Amino acid sequence: MKKNGILNSDIAAVIARMGHTDCIVIGDCGLPIPDSVKRIDLAIKPGLPSYPDTLEAVLADMEVESAIIAIEMKEQNTSIYDSTRMLLNDIPIKQVPHEELKLLTMQAKAVIRTGEATPYANIILQSGVIFK
Repeated sequence: MKKNGILNSDIAAVIARMGHTDCIVIGDCGLPIPDSVKRIDLAIKPGLPSYPDTLEAVLADMEVESAIIAIEMKEQNTSIYDSTRMLLNDIPIKQVPHEELKLLTMQAKAVIRTGEATPYANIILQSGVIFK
């Protein structure tokens, strides 16, 4: 049995297979997920698990060099925006319109669907490398 890090076998496997610049998405329960992209559905009920808890767990297990969020997050979901900024620390964040973010999900290795039931609680994480 795995002792540390992501215990969800689907998430752990996707992260382990990612290379430099590959992307994974963490989304709220309303984010449309393209049929061509692996769906990892964690949603149990509205709010569970939350977007911030899921983001925190993934960031602890994955080397992230940059992130993409929707411009609308900052304007319409300030608590999620603030927690995202705090969790990402110094990781650069690009902001794009929500419609563009949805198109970018088609390039992801997987979309992790949380139970988050607040608007624009979605992020694309781009994999970095563990060596410099």
